[in-house]
Amino acid sequence: MSVLGNRVLRTEDPRMLTEGARYVADLRLGGAVRACFVRSTVARGRLTGVDTADARDQPGVLGVFTAANLDLPDLKPIPVVDQRMTRPVLARDTVRFVGEPVAAVVAETAAAALDAAEHVLVDIDPQPAVVALPDAATGDTLVHPGAGTNVAFDMPAVGHSGGPPDFTGCEVTVEASLVNQRLAAVPLEPRSAAAEWSPDGTRLTFYASTQAPHRVRDALASLYGLDKAAVRVVTPDVGGGFGAKGTPAPEELAVAGLARAVGRPVVWTESRAENLTSSVHGRAQRQRLRLGGSRTGRITHYELEVAQDAGAYPMIGAFLPTYTRKVFTGCYRIANASISGQSLVTNTAPVTAYRGAGRPEAVYAIERAVDLYAATIGMDPAEARRLNFVAPEGFPYTNPAGSTYDTGDFGEALDRALAAARYDDLRAEQASRRAGGDPTLLGIGIASFVESTSMGPSELGEIELAADGSLVVRSGATAFGQGHHTCWAMIAAEATGVPLDRIKVISGDTAEIASSGLTAASRSAQLAGSAVLTAARHLVELAWVQAAACLEAAEADIVLDTAAGTFHVAGSPQPRIGWADIAARATDAGEAPLAATSDFEQADNTYAFGCHVAVVEIDSLTGEATLRRLVACDDAGTLINPLVAEGQVQGGI
Repeated sequence: MSVLGNRVLRTEDPRMLTEGARYVADLRLGGAVRACFVRSTVARGRLTGVDTADARDQPGVLGVFTAANLDLPDLKPIPVVDQRMTRPVLARDTVRFVGEPVAAVVAETAAAALDAAEHVLVDIDPQPAVVALPDAATGDTLVHPGAGTNVAFDMPAVGHSGGPPDFTGCEVTVEASLVNQRLAAVPLEPRSAAAEWSPDGTRLTFYASTQAPHRVRDALASLYGLDKAAVRVVTPDVGGGFGAKGTPAPEELAVAGLARAVGRPVVWTESRAENLTSSVHGRAQRQRLRLGGSRTGRITHYELEVAQDAGAYPMIGAFLPTYTRKVFTGCYRIANASISGQSLVTNTAPVTAYRGAGRPEAVYAIERAVDLYAATIGMDPAEARRLNFVAPEGFPYTNPAGSTYDTGDFGEALDRALAAARYDDLRAEQASRRAGGDPTLLGIGIASFVESTSMGPSELGEIELAADGSLVVRSGATAFGQGHHTCWAMIAAEATGVPLDRIKVISGDTAEIASSGLTAASRSAQLAGSAVLTAARHLVELAWVQAAACLEAAEADIVLDTAAGTFHVAGSPQPRIGWADIAARATDAGEAPLAATSDFEQADNTYAFGCHVAVVEIDSLTGEATLRRLVACDDAGTLINPLVAEGQVQGGI
C-alpha cells in the first residue's frame, strides 16, 4: 500500500504539544547577554550625533555601539538593482526610515538593555522625506543622493511587440488605478537571533529564526571575513515567516558583531512594535491598467503599468515587478498584452517578498479588470472569465510575458468553486435583496488565478542508512509549520519501504547539509521533496548492489518489496534481507554507511491554478462588511499528504 496520499498525522506535532516549541528566544547559552537597538524616530534626516556616555554608565550595560565603533561594511542590495543604494548595518550620517537602527545596547538582561537604550541621545536634523511613489518618481528629493535617482530597478515593457497595445479597435475599454497596500507580515515569532564565538574568535555559531539558514551563513561569512565553513547557522523552531524572514536583517547580522565585541554570547529578539515599524514590509505596489475587448465578451487587449515601492533600501521587494510579470495576464488568452514597471526607493521600511511575492498583485489587477469589463458590457463575471480562459487543449501555453504554463483546466476550477458556493442561488438571493430594498446587500466576488511556483535555486537532499536499518534524511529546506518533516519521511518511506517511525528528518542546520535555497515560493515539495525522492531512489540502487552480493544474484534480478521493506530475488520471495541486514554488512566490512545525495534543480517553474469565491454582506447604512462564506478550489497536483495540504489552504485563507 502506498504511503503517499494518506492522511498521515504530522510527526512534528507531538513534540510541539507535549514539550513545547523551542525558539531562538528560548535558548539557554552559557553567559548569554541581551541586545536592544536604538532606532530613528524620523523618516529622513542627517544624523549629527549619537551620545552614548550616559547609557554606558547604566546598571548591567556591557557596551553601547554605533556605526563608528561596531565598524562593519555596508550591505549591498540584490545584484539586479542600483548598487549605489547600499545599507549600513547601523545608520551612518543619514537615517532613511522610521525604525532604522542607529545604535545597539548590550546588557546583562533584556530589561537592562531596554532601560539603557532610553539614555542614548540621538541628534537628527530632520529633512523632507519621500514617502509616496508619485513623489519618488519626480526625483526632486533623493533617498540616496549618491545614486542620483530614486529608481532602483526598471522593467521595460514586455509582451505585445512594437510597444504598448493599440486599443483603437476595441469596442469597450476599461481603466483603473489600483493600490496593493503596504502591510507587515507579523509572524507570531518576531525576528530573533543569537551569536556565540569560539574562544579564539575564529568560528561562529549563530542561531536565527529564518527561512534561509544558508543565506544567513553566507551573509555572516562575507560581513565578518570568515570562511563559510567557519560559520554554523542553526535554525530551531520558527514561529512563521511569510517571506519576512527570507533575507538576513541588519540587526541579526549585527548580533554577531556585538557578541564579538563583548566577548559573550548575545541574544536579540525584537518587540512587536519593532516588528511592525522596523522589519521588512510587503506588497506596496501601485498599478494602472487598461483592458479592452468586444461587446460580446471577448478580451483582446490588456496593458499593465506597475510602480513598486522598494522602501529605503532595495531588497528582493524591488524585484517584485518581475514576479508580477510572470503571470500578469492570469488565466486568460489575450492576444495583445504588455506590462512595464519601475521600483522606486522611498523613506519607508524596506519591502521584501510576502506571501506570493508579486503574483497575488498580478491576480488582483487582472481580476479587477475582468470584473470592470464584465460590468461594463452587462455580462455575468463568471461567464466573462469562462469565455476568455486558456482552453485545456491549449496547454502548454506561453503567455505574453514568455511564461509557459505547463498544465491547467481553469474552467473546471471555476465550475467547481461556483458549484460549491451555490452560485446561482447566491445571484438569485442578491437580486431578491436588491428588488426588495433590503439594506443588507450581498456581494459575490470571484477570483480565478494562476501562480508560478518552484522559483529559485536547487535544493539538496541527503539520505543515510543508519546501523540499525533506520534512515536519516537531511534537507536544506527549513520548516516552520509546513509539515516538511512528515512529508519528507513519507517520500523516503514510499521509495524505500522503511516505516515512517524509522525515519528521522534533520533540517535547519548548515553543519548538517552543505547547501539550500530557501523555504518560500511554494517550492519546497517540488524541489526539496524531489531531492529527497531522488536521493532515496539512489540509495535503493546502492542497496541493490549489497543485496545482490548477499543473495548471490545479479543486481538486475533484485527486487525491493516496499510493502515489507525487504529485498529478494525476482520470482523467489525467499530468502530475503532487510535494510538492517544491508547496514550490518557495510559495518562488518568496515565500509562507510550507505548514503545518497541529490542536488535537485527544476528546469522551469510549475504553474498552479484555482478559483476562490467570496460571499460578503454589507450593511448599506453603516458600511460594515461581514464575510459570510469563502470557497477555495485549488489545483493540488499529486497530494503527498491531504491533511497537510488542507491545513496549508486553511492557514492561507
